[in-house]
Amino acid sequence: MLLLVGLGNPNPNNSANRHNIGFAIIDAINQKFKLSKQKPKFKGLLTTGNIEEQKVFAIKPLTFMNSSGICIKELIEYYKIDVKDVFVFHDDMDIDLGKIKVKFGGSSAGHNGIESIDKNIGKSYSRVRIGIGRPKNNEAGADHVLDNFSIDETQSVQEVTNNIIKSLSILIKKDLDLFSSKVNQKT
Repeated sequence: MLLLVGLGNPNPNNSANRHNIGFAIIDAINQKFKLSKQKPKFKGLLTTGNIEEQKVFAIKPLTFMNSSGICIKELIEYYKIDVKDVFVFHDDMDIDLGKIKVKFGGSSAGHNGIESIDKNIGKSYSRVRIGIGRPKNNEAGADHVLDNFSIDETQSVQEVTNNIIKSLSILIKKDLDLFSSKVNQKT
């Protein structure tokens, strides 16, 4: 069993924020692979199904970013999912818009959602870090992540989302390098 987690903030006003790109990825996965209807469970919106004959749970924590780990801990303990079978999709300002980096474990780099997950389940899970770029014009990082994507940026976000969906079968086989390479290829 695998767990796919998308990080974001549950407030409807935040749905187009850079910080909510993880939610957008989970929504796209749910739609493409026809996972179950979202149900409120484990302090999140949970879907289940199969992707390439692999049992998958996908969740969007509703605890707000800074407490995401609580939701994930409850879910993996209930379903006895191994931490190494958790994949977290989240925004990253240190990566250019439209690019991703994937890694297993490592530092939170100041991302509060990742810090919460690390505190609750440890660091032995995979992270799909989705680039949102650095703030321009001396804008604070917190303001940048909570701003909506511009019209120009939305196309890059849609492209990276499509590339993630197309290569998801590679990710669930845990070939992180190949997944990263495929997603970042220009089509």
